[in-house]
Amino acid sequence: MHYEQMTESVFTAKIQSHLEQILGDASLILKTLHEKDQCLLCELDDLGRIFQNMHGIASSFYLQSYIEQFTPSFVELAKAIKNLSENKHGALIVIERTDSVDKFIQKGTSLHAEISASLIESIFFPGNPLHDGALLVRENTLVSAGNVLPLTTQEVDTHLGTRHRAALGMSGYTDALVLVVSEETGKMSFAKDGVLYPLISPRT
Repeated sequence: MHYEQMTESVFTAKIQSHLEQILGDASLILKTLHEKDQCLLCELDDLGRIFQNMHGIASSFYLQSYIEQFTPSFVELAKAIKNLSENKHGALIVIERTDSVDKFIQKGTSLHAEISASLIESIFFPGNPLHDGALLVRENTLVSAGNVLPLTTQEVDTHLGTRHRAALGMSGYTDALVLVVSEETGKMSFAKDGVLYPLISPRT
């Protein structure tokens, strides 16, 4: 996932460029579809790579737009979850927005520390006593760690673990945005309004 802050004009230009490339490549595939020496699987893989890159750009941009007005430390948060994802260290981070989340959280350990990627990564390092709970972010502060969140009451995919169910629960009860990193797969996602969205890293 990109963690550079992105303006709307840059985002639009990148998406437009990817869409134009997709249209051009798809048109070429149509023209050569009946040629015996065409490697359709190779060309479809190339298209898939473009779509995934575009999805990665979009997910990063919208995540940024959802939270940057509530915390000035978007880049530090993004760096942290990217590194946690690469190391398959599970994480659950609640970013408070307009609604107070206090009455929905079973409080863990108070931190009241300035947001930094290295501190977030150390909190979720396996074996740390706080790594299984949720980290609460309010403005530019890591408020507390090891918090327990309410689980969603919705029917969800049976493959979703406790972290994802907690993210869906908290984002369903409040307007908080909740970042999740899977310990099993390293996949990143965020929950908003009781819906889980994947954060996809561009393919190389």
